[in-house]
Amino acid sequence: MVLQASLKNCLQLSCILRTPKVGFRSTTSGSLIIQSTSDDVYQNLAVEDWIHDHMNLENRQVLFLWRNSPAVVIGRHQNPWQECNLRLLRQKNIKLARRRSGGGTVYHDLGNINLTFFTSRKKYERMENLKLVVKALKALRPELDVHVTDRYDILLDRHYKISGTAAKLGRTAAYHHCTLLCNADKFVLSSVLKSPYKGIKSNATPSVPASVKNLFEEDPSLTCEMLLDAIAEEYATQHQTDHHITLINPSDETVLPGINNKTKELQTWEWVYGKTPKFSVSTCFNMVYKDSVLDVKVDMDVKHGRIEVCNIDLPEQWLPPAVCSELVKSLTGSKFCPNETTTLAATLLRVCPQDAELQSRWNLLCENMIMLM
Repeated sequence: MVLQASLKNCLQLSCILRTPKVGFRSTTSGSLIIQSTSDDVYQNLAVEDWIHDHMNLENRQVLFLWRNSPAVVIGRHQNPWQECNLRLLRQKNIKLARRRSGGGTVYHDLGNINLTFFTSRKKYERMENLKLVVKALKALRPELDVHVTDRYDILLDRHYKISGTAAKLGRTAAYHHCTLLCNADKFVLSSVLKSPYKGIKSNATPSVPASVKNLFEEDPSLTCEMLLDAIAEEYATQHQTDHHITLINPSDETVLPGINNKTKELQTWEWVYGKTPKFSVSTCFNMVYKDSVLDVKVDMDVKHGRIEVCNIDLPEQWLPPAVCSELVKSLTGSKFCPNETTTLAATLLRVCPQDAELQSRWNLLCENMIMLM
């Protein structure tokens, strides 16, 4: 059952906020179930940040239910170039987001359910949360073969992963979130989570590949709404609270003061790409030009998403050394980003000697450099 009450009214009755200036004060404790009305990944991740930062969870537990339009979400300490096909994401207009929790990379679409369990740090217990999800699934469909593993995944038929887990542990508050594959597009999932980039060396947290399956493949009569309701009901039963799901608009500043700034931060290049742990790229590629094939070697160090060191080794006489040196100089300090590199290359082309052959070679080199990004 979904109540059309605003979160503001609910918070006024039942939440203690850490920042009194927000204006909600109460000593009532208990549990709260909320569901986002948005399918925007940045807005929904911002709600997680807001609850973690502003709600006093000492005597309160919250279950947040949310779904996203197509998006790839990487962990806090991951490298997007290692984890996914960024070119394909751009082609398909699929959003890339970096969350504040650790863990691996996941694909979201409306066939995937996201669950976030908020507690105090002392009461944080991800295994109990996952057992709750399994119990809800079994209550809905007793014949489902689902269980929780020691890695905190939920497996279907003892083999297929239907849920992955990540968490953020703050000083006093904590949250554990997990996915639930219901009817996600597995073709897109497998395509976008396959990195085409070679020669990357990094200490970033790698994802662990797994075979996946949708719950709806096992039982086509299920719906996302049925699953959300079953999980909410089991949560309410275990926490001795009403089975009420309160809808929340993640862009409503009257309910969540400062929420839009959190959303904007999560969308910035500096957060999504700039927070990537330092890495290096050492790779070779072939350039076919007229009747010849040229071998080009590229070495780069990238820190905070920007090229710190760049070396391009290509056959002598193919490009004047001064021209190649100018490209290396311009790339150093720039974002490891195809858009920025395209702009740099176009700017430099205008100051290159007006020689058609030279400009053709220049364009070919720049196109191949962009393909590395």
